[in-house]
Amino acid sequence: MSRGGVQGFQSDRLSQMLAARRLTQSQLASLVGVSPATMSKWRAGSQAPEREALDRLADVVNVTPEWFTRPPAEKVSLPLFRSNASAHVAARAKLEARMGWAQDIALALSEFVDFPALNLPVRTFSDPEQITNADIELAAGECRDLWRLGRSAIQDLALAVEGAGVVLVREETDIPQIEGLSAWSAPLGRPLVLLSADKDNGYRSRFDLAHELGHLVLHRGIERPTDRERHNELERQAHRFAGAFLLPAETFAAEVRMPVTLDDMLLLKRRWGVSVAAILMRLRALKLLDDEGALALFKRRSARWGAKSEPGDGDRAPERPRLLRRTIDLLVDQNVMPLEAIPRHIGLAAHDIEMLAGLNEGYFQGRGKVVQLARIRQRSEAEASPASSAPSTVVPFHKT
Repeated sequence: MSRGGVQGFQSDRLSQMLAARRLTQSQLASLVGVSPATMSKWRAGSQAPEREALDRLADVVNVTPEWFTRPPAEKVSLPLFRSNASAHVAARAKLEARMGWAQDIALALSEFVDFPALNLPVRTFSDPEQITNADIELAAGECRDLWRLGRSAIQDLALAVEGAGVVLVREETDIPQIEGLSAWSAPLGRPLVLLSADKDNGYRSRFDLAHELGHLVLHRGIERPTDRERHNELERQAHRFAGAFLLPAETFAAEVRMPVTLDDMLLLKRRWGVSVAAILMRLRALKLLDDEGALALFKRRSARWGAKSEPGDGDRAPERPRLLRRTIDLLVDQNVMPLEAIPRHIGLAAHDIEMLAGLNEGYFQGRGKVVQLARIRQRSEAEASPASSAPSTVVPFHKT
């Protein structure tokens, strides 16, 4: 219990803010105009800021003062990062904090709407060694069946994932080493996925999302690994799932004419929405290529196009998440909440909400009319405000 200052100050909120803004205690103390020792006491919970200091703190980090007095929701599960090993601890902490803020936004919105029901295959693996390649192929096929996707190319994976009840966020992170992460939220009863928007490559982004879907389906009951070998095995399994989900064996293999060339794979890339590199991995997984043949094609690909790019990478725009932004639109269109009241209700800065919800910059300064997609929650008379007294409305989840 903190002594003095504003009652109810939540020191965990301060830690979350430091991570989200990638600030040190000393940097934030200087910006607020207090000593590093005072900031340390606020963070430890042994002292709370006075009202004037809290106002300055909130102003510096661009949130409402009241946000620091809201008990934080239960943290999301420890995320699995779609990243390389060089990702810095501070970078991971920032993204975990941003994921926590996405959860806060979804929780605030869920007071008024019902999100799509969670619809993912259920697996109870407790160790990656229990998971075979056959298990992965079956799980990917079951996911397609649950979502009624058939076995053809998926036109909009983000739409399908959100329609299955997953909260999806795509934002620029300024952390190129980390391409995505996923976690489960106990308060929401559903998972969240955060994808990096730093690389404007729709093919890569689709594979990253399918990869995170693999983690959510296969690895929910598996503790996050601390050793590299175990982590790499989870990554391999998520890669295998992504390939099986995006390129189903039954139909994809039938379209491949062997011996396959790089030019053949460019045509397959455009049709299936998957990079040549991912297609090569899938051909090897299906044993249409042996290790030697796959390696030869990978070398040829690098010699012809370079290691990190392929022809046509800019032809497919990354798929935009819709669920959070259209839910906010819905609340405004149905007169549940005035536009300017939404940031106050959530407590975060308008800019952060715009980034995490996929809204256009400046959205809260004014917006045009948008077709919506969620269902307003029925509320009792005791709960309902005058602005939310209209009948419950079901709004279709359109593709646009």
